[in-house]
Amino acid sequence: MPIPGNFSTPIRLSAKERALSEIQRWIIDGTLHPGEKLLDADLAEALGVSRTPVREALQLLEAQGLVELHPGKETRVKLIEKDDILKMYPTLASLHALAAEQAAPFVLPGHIEQLKELNARFSDAIAVGQPFQAMEWDEQFHNLIVDIADNPYTASFGASLQIHIRRFKYVFLKQPVAATQASVQEHAAVIQALEKRDPETAAAMMKQNLLRPMRELYELI
Repeated sequence: MPIPGNFSTPIRLSAKERALSEIQRWIIDGTLHPGEKLLDADLAEALGVSRTPVREALQLLEAQGLVELHPGKETRVKLIEKDDILKMYPTLASLHALAAEQAAPFVLPGHIEQLKELNARFSDAIAVGQPFQAMEWDEQFHNLIVDIADNPYTASFGASLQIHIRRFKYVFLKQPVAATQASVQEHAAVIQALEKRDPETAAAMMKQNLLRPMRELYELI
């Protein structure tokens, strides 16, 4: 099981949280391949924790739909189903379009500056070939708009979908810069619409920002 030894360990996390964070990342970035068997003893040794927090983390990852547990038998990374792209992305696109629409009347100048900064960092991460970091800046961009909308249902359902979509999004953000720069431009269009308090355009651009990668990913995978 190819586990890297040079990962950065998050600080101020419990053993279970650290195990969850790192194993989730290894699944998302493909270090742990779809269908790969996971051995809690090996994971515990690599993470420098006991087997108990690893087992607890694996249970949480099963709830997130990233691993499959078969008690007494084995644990494996869940396989990626290509057609899931066509189910997950439109759902998240609708939720985030709604968030953009609902956020538009409440956007403040400080929010606009935050969104511009997040988009700049997203663009920089793409330019220097850091897809995982780019993915995190992208999520922070979207999550800020969800927070401004202040709709707990959009936030809850969207967060659950984000976990699954991360595996597909990472594949997309690993593509050449020209293939991903459109996302930066779409973010800029969303920001402009929000700054003008234009809910319809903000919603439309947000939906495009998710449905375009969906179509490109479906052809790619």
